[in-house]
This record gives sequence, structure tokens and C-alpha cells, in this order.
Amino acid sequence: MRVLTPDKSEPGELHRVLYLLPVEKLGEARYGDGLAEAARLDLPNRYGVICVLPEFSDLRWYADHPTDNKLRQEAYFINEVLPMIESSHPVVEGRAGRMLVGFSKSGWGAFSLLLRHPNLFDKAAAWDAPLTKTAPDQFGMGPIFGTQENFARYQITKSVRKVATSLGNEPRLFHLGYGAFREHHTAFESLLGNLNVPHVYHDGPAREHNCSSGWLAEATELLLRTDP
Repeated sequence: MRVLTPDKSEPGELHRVLYLLPVEKLGEARYGDGLAEAARLDLPNRYGVICVLPEFSDLRWYADHPTDNKLRQEAYFINEVLPMIESSHPVVEGRAGRMLVGFSKSGWGAFSLLLRHPNLFDKAAAWDAPLTKTAPDQFGMGPIFGTQENFARYQITKSVRKVATSLGNEPRLFHLGYGAFREHHTAFESLLGNLNVPHVYHDGPAREHNCSSGWLAEATELLLRTDP
């Protein structure tokens, strides 16, 4: 894991944690460095948050494989990453202190984690993500999900239907812009509207599909601003 903390912290001050979910496997940076972008934007000092980028050995879809016990990305994040951060940094406890942000695969991961664990995570932002995929047939999904049956457990369009009525009255889902996956966002927007799920959607602007194309500043502002 890589961590950024505010330069100054008062005694006893607690911080929310912004988990910057990565797109690529360990050692790859074709789509940029999310933590470097957070540092460039000075997010810890602007918002008083701790920024965390957890690493994964395999391509990230934030799922547990049905048979390979060494490929358990969801369990690793929840059972290893969260406790490690929360035992070593002064953080706001519980759901209120945990936010997720990502794009592409990691945007899928941000929404998947919140919708599967709405009591663990407070808010999630996804930019340019394939949110309405119905089968693990692209983008390296197959080896991570293993089977269609297992994929269905993580399918975002199914998960949001299960928890739509329990997400509360304030927006907890923020989906933004496009580079490669606009059609997924417009379809997901229609689904959220039909389900009456409080959320925020910004259709654009179009940006390059990488960490540093400008979307992170907007996503962070939506997640961390005081007023919903």
C-alpha cells in the first residue's frame, strides 16, 4: 500500500480515508499513477483526508475467485487493507470514514464494493467505467471472476437493485464523464432513475482514459464536500 497523509494534524484529529482504487496490476502504470495525481492535487491538505492506494498482484476487478483461494481481491481489501490502515492512522471509524474512487476497472470496483457492502463504505465515485457489463467477457474479467455465476454476484446492475431502497436519502453514488464507456454511464443513469436511488451524474466532459485527465479533482470534490 501507498499512503498520503495531511502535512499537519492536530492532536486527536481524525481523518476520513479516500481509497484510490488502482486499475492495473502491481508494477504497471500505463494509465497513470492515482496517488501521484492525488499528490499533485494536494488532496490530503485540501480536504484533510488520508489517501490510500492499495496494490494487487493481478488485474483488478475487486472480486473473489470462486475456487482459487489465492485470488481474493475483495476479501484482501476488506480484511487486510482496511484493518491495516485503520490500526496505523488516526481515522474516522466505521462507514463514515471510508470513501472509494476509481475509473475503468477500479470505477467498477468502487461501485461493486459499496453496493455489496453498503454498511462498510460511505460513498463511491466512478469515472468512465463499464458499469453495465452483464458477462465477464472483456477487459481481462474472465480469469478474475472465473465463472458467469460468480460474476453475477458482483454484477453492478444486479447489486444496485438489491440495495436500492436501503441506500438512504443522500447521494452515495457519483458517476462521471466519459472517455471509453459513455454508453455504460447513460444506461446506468437510467437504471438509477428507475430505482429512485439518490445519486449524482455528470455526463461529461469527455477526457482521456487515464488517471491524470482531470476527472479526479471533480470526483473528489463531490465525495468530500460538506454539503451533499
